[in-house]
Amino acid sequence: MKEPQKITSRENDRLKFAKRVRDGKEDGLIFIEGPRLAEEAIAARINPVCAFAASVFLAKLEARPIVEHLEQSAVDVFELPESLFALIADTKTPQGIILIAERPEPEADGFEAVLRQRNGGIPVLVYLHEVNNPANLGAVARAAEAAGAAGMITSPNSASAFSPKAIRGSMGSLLRLPVWEGKPLDSIIGWCRENGVRARATYLEGSVSYLDVDWTMPSLLVFGSEGHGLPDDAAAEFDQLVRIPMQESVESLNLAVSSGIILFEARRQAMSKG
Repeated sequence: MKEPQKITSRENDRLKFAKRVRDGKEDGLIFIEGPRLAEEAIAARINPVCAFAASVFLAKLEARPIVEHLEQSAVDVFELPESLFALIADTKTPQGIILIAERPEPEADGFEAVLRQRNGGIPVLVYLHEVNNPANLGAVARAAEAAGAAGMITSPNSASAFSPKAIRGSMGSLLRLPVWEGKPLDSIIGWCRENGVRARATYLEGSVSYLDVDWTMPSLLVFGSEGHGLPDDAAAEFDQLVRIPMQESVESLNLAVSSGIILFEARRQAMSKG
């Protein structure tokens, strides 16, 4: 196996490339930081393009399986001193390994198939409308994968599902969960009608409790941002407006909690039906 290639200058073009990927300025590539997420990416068969590793990390036992896999896959590994690694890291306390990888791109046909093939999951797609906090987006993705949802769709003006912060917030779920990005709400509702999918949105004044909804039917579950919710003129387009009954003293729940409550009710129903 070849030795990692050493980088010693902060002006190295490879470092500039890594920063562009980190900042979302290289189309089709994603930035995966930390040994746990690197292992998640390898297990999810995400295709690495190259990797950057701090010298202190390479000296650790936990680095060996990651580096050996990368070398066996003919992926270039670049070794850096900690001071240079910190320049490209997206975290305050870098953990010594960064993968640059190809961005997952689910095909439309495959996305529809996942919706209908239960495989122990639920026939629910989560749609996020203008959710611009990547940590919140990642947390919803984590809940969606845990509940067995078929996938996630984001609107224009939502945070990037494959930004470093979103991937970290999802604890790796965004490396496995099928995701469509930048899809306008009206076009997705049209897609639902063409494919026999019920479009259901969460509203504080929703007419139906989430407990009274049949979540075993293919469904689109729509959430607005925590700050602005969903546009009022969109309400008439949905098949159902769903609410989570709460104590009167509580105004609302955060996005990750709301999504988890409904998605796990859908999972409960699916498991009850076998």
